[in-house]
Amino acid sequence: MVGENIYLGGYEMRAGIWGLGTYVPEHVVTNKDLEKIVDTNDEWIRTRTGIEERRIAPDEIDTSHMSYEAAQKALADAEITADQLDMIIVATVTPDKAFPSVSSMIQRQLGADNAAAMDLSAACAGFIYGMVTAKQFIEGEAYKHVLVIGTEKLSKVTDWNDRNTAVLFGDGSGAVVMGPVSDERGVLSFELGSDGSGGEHIRKDEYLFMNGREVFKFAVRQMGESSLNVVEKAGLKKEDVDFLIPHQANIRIMEAARERLELPEERMSKTVNRYGNTSSASIPLSLDYERQRGKIADGDTLVMVGFGAGLVWGAVTLRWGK
Repeated sequence: MVGENIYLGGYEMRAGIWGLGTYVPEHVVTNKDLEKIVDTNDEWIRTRTGIEERRIAPDEIDTSHMSYEAAQKALADAEITADQLDMIIVATVTPDKAFPSVSSMIQRQLGADNAAAMDLSAACAGFIYGMVTAKQFIEGEAYKHVLVIGTEKLSKVTDWNDRNTAVLFGDGSGAVVMGPVSDERGVLSFELGSDGSGGEHIRKDEYLFMNGREVFKFAVRQMGESSLNVVEKAGLKKEDVDFLIPHQANIRIMEAARERLELPEERMSKTVNRYGNTSSASIPLSLDYERQRGKIADGDTLVMVGFGAGLVWGAVTLRWGK
């Protein structure tokens, strides 16, 4: 029945990750490169943010192009074809254009003729929102295979003359194929939230604007609280968490979340130094990076947590594996 959990072989079926793929542009912009553009320096950027470099897409590569590349890799990793997709969800705040949606563009490019498609906007928490949305469709038995993409071309909405924001952002895309998993794998718990009263702290008029002090205070509190909340909702304890994958916005914010979970440094993903803040793409980019490094194994319990403009936040506890 719709809305009921499915049981396979004595195990409760949950939605989990079948396949994963990412894409980042080739062009690397280092902190030293930015010293030539704005009044900043490498040490200032590294000590305050943890960022050393970021990837910037050229004019001819837009959000949909990066999404397509990541999606193809995710499908291959999941060992399914595009015509098996039931839905495509794209989380982004930097679509190619207002419409058609990036998800519809990806559906056409992939040849996913059987898939519904929609974009959602939850800024840096967008990928988590996308995963939780996919979970509902899968566990409600409406769909079996859902492609979730977190993707941004933030360089096109960055003011490269603003020393406070030009150093922060990068471009990239990450995609997962979600489907039914068993044996206690998959999304064990989640939390989504919003505080619209803080909307003025991160916004986009023509360019991105960020009130760093207020965002920092909000993020340090909310990232830690949400991480602990989803662990508790999953019926677990802090010591049950194998790896933390936080939104890669600022190393000091990330460290605060890690300390709340009492995890050693080597059990938190850190890719902000490589990619900067890629908004909704940052969590899947980090997930793929850690998997390639052999840091994530079948049965590992992961906490993924993000926050962003809105203000919004989201977190999930996920047990890795199919």
